[in-house]
Amino acid sequence: MSSSLRPVLPILIGASVLMTLSMGVRQSLGLFMTPLTQDIAISVSDFTLAIAVQNLAWGFLQPITGALAVRTGFRPIMLAGAVLFVAGLAVMAAAQGMVTVMLGAGVMIGAALACVAAAMALSVASRAVPAGQRSTILGIVSAAGSLGSFLAAPLGQMMAIEFGWRLGVAAFVVLCLGLIPAAWFAGRVDRLPEVRPTGPQLGDTTLGVALREASSRPAFLVMAGAYFVCGLQLVFLTTHLPSYLAICGMDPMLSAQALGVIGCFNMMGSLFFGWAGGRWSKEGLLGLIYVLRSTALAAYFVVPPTPASTLVFAAVMGFLWLGVAPLIAGAVVEMFGLRWQAMIQGLAFMSHQVGSFLGAFGGGVLFDALGSYELAWQLAVAMGLTAGILQMLFALPRQRPPRLAPA
Repeated sequence: MSSSLRPVLPILIGASVLMTLSMGVRQSLGLFMTPLTQDIAISVSDFTLAIAVQNLAWGFLQPITGALAVRTGFRPIMLAGAVLFVAGLAVMAAAQGMVTVMLGAGVMIGAALACVAAAMALSVASRAVPAGQRSTILGIVSAAGSLGSFLAAPLGQMMAIEFGWRLGVAAFVVLCLGLIPAAWFAGRVDRLPEVRPTGPQLGDTTLGVALREASSRPAFLVMAGAYFVCGLQLVFLTTHLPSYLAICGMDPMLSAQALGVIGCFNMMGSLFFGWAGGRWSKEGLLGLIYVLRSTALAAYFVVPPTPASTLVFAAVMGFLWLGVAPLIAGAVVEMFGLRWQAMIQGLAFMSHQVGSFLGAFGGGVLFDALGSYELAWQLAVAMGLTAGILQMLFALPRQRPPRLAPA
């Protein structure tokens, strides 16, 4: 370990645990869709609407929590989010109808994710390390976020099968108590002097100037648009893959195993793309991820699934899953600097979450209307290929213009 990282190791571990627990549990909620909807007599589209609202709340609140972190510090925002996440899971575990599912799994967990998940954790990690190590460290922290689904999905599925879905969600409540100390340690970043990029940046300027600069930069707008499709594909999978496998007559544990495999290979992919982002164009690598993901989706859904094909598909998707996180975070720092990173990255993530809304809710609507997921996956593939190609083409000729001087 580099001696320069030892003083900030508690911060990096705290950020990694925030990623691990929040992302892992959130990605595993689809495991409870079938038993929950059958038990409390709501439809698949009702449940997916709650997950879609979760993603919208997360996305639209992310720029706000990022801006608040500039004013108040990261620790109070992350601690509030940790407590809210645990409370949202508790409300979901006690749900008796659509209103409580919407409140717990939708609004409360969505708001909590805006305070503790990827954008905040990676912003904390970015501030704790020097520029030369940043992309690699972001990859390591993102890889830690993959451990969550590797652990949470099998735990939740096992508890749900043995004791019912309510105790499965209750197990997540206990697991997520670890978010609170993780937020405290990650919040030590507030006491560090800001590590500034070597190039020009948005410095101590106003919120309005930062917003105008982000919204007028074509490179950022293209990246945010492609991120929309990223959210659509991934949340479609995490929400609907368990249902799709059940329709195809697969063992219920296969969906949990698939999510676990995604988490395992996610670690390798995050590490690789964190390393690669320090050597090649981050935007070009993002486009490559979207094209490869869409190709894997098409290859998997075009033929009936088997246990072997499902696990191979999960491994490929896992490698390509969270590798976007260090690339997006690093690209935002390169474009705009560190001060407003959490807020500007939140703007891009808002686009991602609108796509997530369509992936979760739109997939449920299409399934209820057509009785199959065929049209849903075809649309996801077509949109992913288009976004990936545009992102790669745009990355090749782009030259960064001089940055705005601090106000």
